[in-house]
Amino acid sequence: MIKYLSAVVLVFILAGTAFYQGWPPFSPVDKIEDFPTTKARRADIAPELPLAGEVKPSLQVDVKPEIGGKIRRIHVTPGQSVKKGDLLVTIDDTDLLNERAAAETEIDGARLTMGKSKGNFDRAAQLHERRLLSEEQFLNMMADFRIEENGLDKSLRRRQTVDDRLSKTRVLAPFDGTVLEIPVSEGQVVVGAASVNSGTSLMTFADLSSLLIISQVNQLDAPKLSLGQALILQSPDSEKSTASAKVYFIAPLASVKNNIKGFEVRGLIDSNEAGLKPGVSVSVRLTLPKATGVVAVPLTAIFESQGRKVAYVLEEGKPVRREVTVGAIDANDAEIQSGVREGEDVLLVEPPETTKKASKKSKS
Repeated sequence: MIKYLSAVVLVFILAGTAFYQGWPPFSPVDKIEDFPTTKARRADIAPELPLAGEVKPSLQVDVKPEIGGKIRRIHVTPGQSVKKGDLLVTIDDTDLLNERAAAETEIDGARLTMGKSKGNFDRAAQLHERRLLSEEQFLNMMADFRIEENGLDKSLRRRQTVDDRLSKTRVLAPFDGTVLEIPVSEGQVVVGAASVNSGTSLMTFADLSSLLIISQVNQLDAPKLSLGQALILQSPDSEKSTASAKVYFIAPLASVKNNIKGFEVRGLIDSNEAGLKPGVSVSVRLTLPKATGVVAVPLTAIFESQGRKVAYVLEEGKPVRREVTVGAIDANDAEIQSGVREGEDVLLVEPPETTKKASKKSKS
């Protein structure tokens, strides 16, 4: 009796071991009818190109002084909104006021001298008319008067130049906007912007009412772009689409960014529900032309085999591998341009024979 029980236990152990190791060779899960399939169908596919971009103001400038000097006062703070013509910075004008005072004194002296010269010229003109003064003397008197007149004109122009420089000590907002950054401080000496140097940047100023999204598209995808295409923006801290834009500029010349050659693309943000700020990095989905009424299968029905795309089609209940040409792709489906016909059944997973061969190769 004990031997009989031992034999029964041994049989169960061997059977369990065999079942665990995959015997019999075709378990119920290996049957084709147990694998999910779908039919190739007609569908519309709206492909999207994933990109990364950065939000920037459509209008941003570095405000620089037109003359050099010491900053007397900064009238704004970062983040402050101002109107066109509002006072931003005042540069010390003490030296210029002294120059203007000197110019005023010079003008007063020139006017006195010219007044005296004009009186002499008027009397000389009367005497010359009566032939009581020679032509040479008259011309000399007229020349003296003209010289004094030119001197007064030069003094007036010098004062106007000083006045122009004085007006530039008041740096005004170039347009309605927001102060983004102020890298200088009161008391600092700044350099005026001129043709020989770039000058000192007083602040970064931008119009935040209109924002751009700037991205880079590689040279292979660039031919798919066109002006007016929709851009869907998503900030890193949100799972939903937070803004939308339209392409308004595609660079005519390729550039290299992150060691990848491509073309800069700019989109004008027309909806900004999340209040995106300049400098924020966002994910961008660029909507490509829609493929309408094409033969399509789910993305899970497309596999890679020896560097080629294949699908498994049921023929008389058996899976047959076919090489396929894939066109447009969206989040769920892929366009099949060749290899699968409408209405054919395709597997959504690789058939058991292929899976077993792959696992044997990996073990070897």
